[in-house]
Amino acid sequence: MPDTTGERQPPRRRVPGPAKPPRPREPRGAVRSQPGPGARPVRRPSARRPPPSPPLRLGSPRPRLRMVGFALTLVLLVFVGRLLQVQAVDASAYAAKAEQNRYVVHTLAAERGGITDRNGVALAISEDAYDITADPTMFTRKQLKVDDGPEQAAALLAPILGKNQADLVKLLRPENRELRYVRLAARQTPQVWKQIKDLKTALTNKADTDGGTVNVLAGVFADPSSQRVYPNGDLAAGILGWVNVDGKGGGGIEQQLDKRLTGKDGKIRYAQSGGREVPTAGSTETPAVPGADVELTIDRDIQWAAQNAITEQVEKSKADRGYVVVQDTRTGQILAMANSPGFDPNDLSTADAAAMGNAALQDAYEPGSTAKVMSMAAVLEENAATPLTHVVVPNRLHRGDRLFKDDIDHATWYLTLNGVLAKSSNIGTILATGQLGKTQEQANQVLYSYLRKFGIGGYTGLGFPGETRGILAAPAKWSTSQQFTIPFGQGFSINAMQAASVYSTIANGGVRVEPSLVRGSKGADGRFTPAAQPKKSRVVSAKTAKTLAEMLESVVDDEQGTGAKAAIPGYNVAGKTGTANRVDPATGRYRGYTSSFAGFAPADNPRITVYCAIQNATAGSYFGGQICGPIYKQVMEFALKTLQIPPTGAKAANLPVDYKP
Repeated sequence: MPDTTGERQPPRRRVPGPAKPPRPREPRGAVRSQPGPGARPVRRPSARRPPPSPPLRLGSPRPRLRMVGFALTLVLLVFVGRLLQVQAVDASAYAAKAEQNRYVVHTLAAERGGITDRNGVALAISEDAYDITADPTMFTRKQLKVDDGPEQAAALLAPILGKNQADLVKLLRPENRELRYVRLAARQTPQVWKQIKDLKTALTNKADTDGGTVNVLAGVFADPSSQRVYPNGDLAAGILGWVNVDGKGGGGIEQQLDKRLTGKDGKIRYAQSGGREVPTAGSTETPAVPGADVELTIDRDIQWAAQNAITEQVEKSKADRGYVVVQDTRTGQILAMANSPGFDPNDLSTADAAAMGNAALQDAYEPGSTAKVMSMAAVLEENAATPLTHVVVPNRLHRGDRLFKDDIDHATWYLTLNGVLAKSSNIGTILATGQLGKTQEQANQVLYSYLRKFGIGGYTGLGFPGETRGILAAPAKWSTSQQFTIPFGQGFSINAMQAASVYSTIANGGVRVEPSLVRGSKGADGRFTPAAQPKKSRVVSAKTAKTLAEMLESVVDDEQGTGAKAAIPGYNVAGKTGTANRVDPATGRYRGYTSSFAGFAPADNPRITVYCAIQNATAGSYFGGQICGPIYKQVMEFALKTLQIPPTGAKAANLPVDYKP
């Protein structure tokens, strides 16, 4: 019953009763009596439970933990050791290897400056090209996982580069195992490099999808370079020269002005993988500075006319060689300098080594009668005679240990000094120069001084590679015969440019202007810098020069002159023929002749000098007036028209050639 009094009752304590006696077991087979209504249910005895098993006791985990800890420690020690080896012991070696496989450095070749004529016409230009290179360390078994990497690469490259396969293998497998750079082929066209690059790309793509393919061209690269091209072929090759396999000037202006033309190379460094640039890795570049463009004094058209004329005559005369020099008499600038035979600097493989130069400056030879103008200049300047002085010329003249004669036998000639020059008399020249001193030794000294003033025995001032200054001994060393042969052009040697300069000096009023081939240069900034002004020196007076010009007219205009084939209708022409015994450079003995002609026009107002010489003509005539006179005329006419120089309209001087005794 619940408590209704509202007071909290203390809890009842259960007092345990007496223990119940055990229920007796019923006999087997007895019938259990059913309880009646209100009876308490009888409790069924529970099933017997088995006794509990003893508790499972686990082993100690410490041994296993020790083993696992020991194994982990060993693994960590291995990693730490390897880390120390990579980052400390072998750090530099691995860095170098990574650098080797990751970064490449290429030279950015500076564009070589161009060469033009005086009118800006291109004579030598540079076009884009590539030097095909390789890194031999990238063809080893360690890199390619194959033994024949160089052989496979060479087989692919040989037909593209036009190289011998065995030679390429030697380059790709050098004796020096540490060699990192070899050049497989120089100055190849962009098309060649594109072929190689496409092949590399194809091999790389195949290697990415086919594990059995190796990109054997991964170590092939290209350095940007340039290829020298001469648009006019062999035109002016003797002047221009060529560029060698190293990209340096090998001759001519290319060699003389190599530093100015070359410029300064740059460099580029970038990361690569499998032979391909990694764009995201960045690169560093030092730009190249292009070389300066050089402008020459020559005129391409006049050069062509001179080269064409001398080539035809050399072939016709079956001569060893020939040269033509065209010079502006006022400035000393060379308008043309042609040689035959020549060579094509675009293809040196077919060039004759003997022709790969500028013979007009490099050949030394005895000039012959064209040198008589210097003897006459000395005689006139020293007032030893005048153009009208009478000279008796016998058929033979005994001097020293020799008997001298003219080129033809003749009865005694009664010539003026002008006639001695017009008829090119050796004997008359000896007699005239004998008046230069009271003794032969004094006369020799005076003549020598004038030869030197005209530039004989010295360099022209061009500074051209391989130029000869010729041979002119001091008077004290002249032999007995030289004392009398030097006045008419034998016993000393010159080059063709020196000979032309002599006539330009007379044409320029007696003032010698050093020859020049370069007008100036244009640098990378586009500014044109003119060449330094040439040196000038007076050799003879203006009066003497004018008199000589009038005397030289007689050589061409007078019917007794030896240079009639050089006459140009409408112009007064001054000139002189020459036919000299020739010293064979191979034997050092006289063999054949040097044929020449020199002169200027218009004679009364000179503008252009032309000099021609042919060595050892073996077919037809060998006289200078016959084979060089026509060349002079052809080239001079072309130059006068090209430069638009009109005739002066003045009458020829017509100085007398002979006199009646």
